Amino acid sequence: MGNLPRRSVLALLGAAGLTGVTGTAWGAPPSPSAPPPADGTASAPSVAAETFAPPPGGWRAVAEDVRRETQWAWRSYVDKAFGHDQIKPVSGGFEEFFVDGHPMGLTVVEALDTLWFMELDAEFAQGLKWVHDNLDFDVNASFQVFETNIRMLGGLLSAYHVSGDPKLLELARDLGDRLLVAFTKSPTGIPYRYVNLRTGAVSQPETNLAETGTYITEFGMLSRWTGDRKYFNAAKKAFKYTFDRRSSLDLLPWDVHAETGAWRNRTATVGPPADSYYEYLFDGWKLFGDADLKRWYDVLIAGINQRQAETVGGNLWFAQVDAFTGRRVSRSQSELASFMGGLFAQAGDVARGRAYHDSWTKVQDRYGVLPEGISYPSLNATSVGNQLRPEYADAAFFLWMHTNDELYRNRAYTHYQQMKRTSKTRFGYTILSDVTTTPKRQGDFCPGYWWSEQLKYYWLIFGDSPRFDYRDNYLSTEGNVFRGAKR
Repeated sequence: MGNLPRRSVLALLGAAGLTGVTGTAWGAPPSPSAPPPADGTASAPSVAAETFAPPPGGWRAVAEDVRRETQWAWRSYVDKAFGHDQIKPVSGGFEEFFVDGHPMGLTVVEALDTLWFMELDAEFAQGLKWVHDNLDFDVNASFQVFETNIRMLGGLLSAYHVSGDPKLLELARDLGDRLLVAFTKSPTGIPYRYVNLRTGAVSQPETNLAETGTYITEFGMLSRWTGDRKYFNAAKKAFKYTFDRRSSLDLLPWDVHAETGAWRNRTATVGPPADSYYEYLFDGWKLFGDADLKRWYDVLIAGINQRQAETVGGNLWFAQVDAFTGRRVSRSQSELASFMGGLFAQAGDVARGRAYHDSWTKVQDRYGVLPEGISYPSLNATSVGNQLRPEYADAAFFLWMHTNDELYRNRAYTHYQQMKRTSKTRFGYTILSDVTTTPKRQGDFCPGYWWSEQLKYYWLIFGDSPRFDYRDNYLSTEGNVFRGAKR
């Protein structure tokens, strides 16, 4: 889920039977999703006016094009910025994401499992060697806990899943221990936003839902693969603290203080900075079979559907509301919230998932490339840039997997074509500073999540990848695979 809070593995390795925060068993994950019903209801097109045909050469040709573009962009990154966090693909420069002047190889770590799925094995080996030779978390600097978790810890765990390389799990455990301090030093168990990876000094207790709740899958897999329950327990405790303080309407404000647990505002939203909190409640159930997480998800999603969902102009949207009164505060919507279409489908509410993706498709049809934010009654852009966001393609991928409806492949294909048309530049792919201009105005920045998310979603939805289990899998909010690699 991008650089703002947004987004099914190997067998259990010795963690069975451990108990959780509330005493529930460390269960096996739920059974894989069944295929769509044979009566056709799950695969009926959701937008009757949309017509399409397979692209020239079929879907495999599209997948091969995605692989060529990935390989070309990787070579540019290696040539211009290898080991640095992110390339500046217009100028050929680079920049660091976590600490100025201290590269952490963010793009390398984020790209590893994508390169492996695409069978770019030489590139994967090149990235893996960099990690072996260079990656070290003994850094005397403050790192944002949320971003470090979903990107670096998640990237190492997914690369371990696809390769089995023990060095990756060793690095992941070292990083997990350094991040865990942000939880254990907090009086409530809600993590501080920042922790110094060397000294363990914590800072910024003023935090938000996404940065308190987007840990259960990375921490949980670390617990599973190391046999140490402490990571999962810490992530679940933070979830429980905020869930227990929901309003009488079963809504959560997004702004919270880690030290006191007090809400710092009244606004409930499904967009940032709350989005991936809800995603990880369901994901924790999917990966670990934890019934508490499923119950908490069901309660909160019911509150959201009752109090925030509204249909405007025939389109489904989710208002921002006062969590204590239900009063509507805003009809703005962030592009990052579009992932919810896929989440609804995974959770069994395919109709709502379809409807929400339909709404965002109308925005894509208007602008070609989704703006960062809109006012949904008019569909006018309120934030005109595009940060190479993956959420719409993410939702298309999960809707396609749960319906077998080619509609979603075609929507993802449009998304891919528009990205190539507008974001490709001299040394890779760049963000857009304005999607409302003709031509669309480019920036000079390629976020690390682009390697982990869009490229992987495109490859998996177009490529029928032999290395991916389409029936039993899990991808994190950052697109990292923790279940489903076929080695």
